[in-house]
Amino acid sequence: MTIKAVLFDFSGTLARIEPAGAWLRAVIDELGLGVPPEAFTRYTRQLEEAGALPGGASPLRVPPHLADLWATRDESAERHRAAYTGLARQVELPDVRLYDALYERHMSPAAWRPYPDTAEVLGELRRRGIAVAVVSNIGWDLRPVFRAHGLDALVDAYTLSYEHGIQKPDPRLFAAACAALGHDPLEVLMVGDDRHADGGAAELGCAVRFVDHVPAQERPAGLRPVLDLVG
Repeated sequence: MTIKAVLFDFSGTLARIEPAGAWLRAVIDELGLGVPPEAFTRYTRQLEEAGALPGGASPLRVPPHLADLWATRDESAERHRAAYTGLARQVELPDVRLYDALYERHMSPAAWRPYPDTAEVLGELRRRGIAVAVVSNIGWDLRPVFRAHGLDALVDAYTLSYEHGIQKPDPRLFAAACAALGHDPLEVLMVGDDRHADGGAAELGCAVRFVDHVPAQERPAGLRPVLDLVG
């Protein structure tokens, strides 16, 4: 069957979060804190190991008291914030304001960089009349990120886990995205970077294509093969 619509994951697929060091530096500078270089390097490493940056590295270990919260973090804004600030609080940072400030920073458009071919591919899909939705496991509204980067006009619908109380790989989230676009799942392609979460679309009969979750500069044309799969 001809592909008439494409669902895209967000983080690691269409855009990539800034490196942990840039994330921490932006917040430290915003708060006007003086942090010695050796301490900054240590905090960056510890935050990465804790998995405190959403869209960044996964935790090396989830503490038992956060295990249930972590497993369902994308089902609500409250759980998402609590999970990531909880991971960050494993690191003894020099100012208690940093924990919430770091979480706020990751939601800002400046913290995200679209992959080099994102605008090109979304624009070509629009030109061909292919409907596009973003399907994301997330705890906040990413629409401002798309607007800030000039991509919002290229997206027809957003299906965000925290707005539905369902997270991928639950096929109901993909079904909601297909319904929002008005297409049968058999006419839809899902593109993502997580074989477990994004692979859930296959249960509905969607075609699925995976891309590598790497820094933006290391994947200049990873989305372009999508254009060969659609009408």
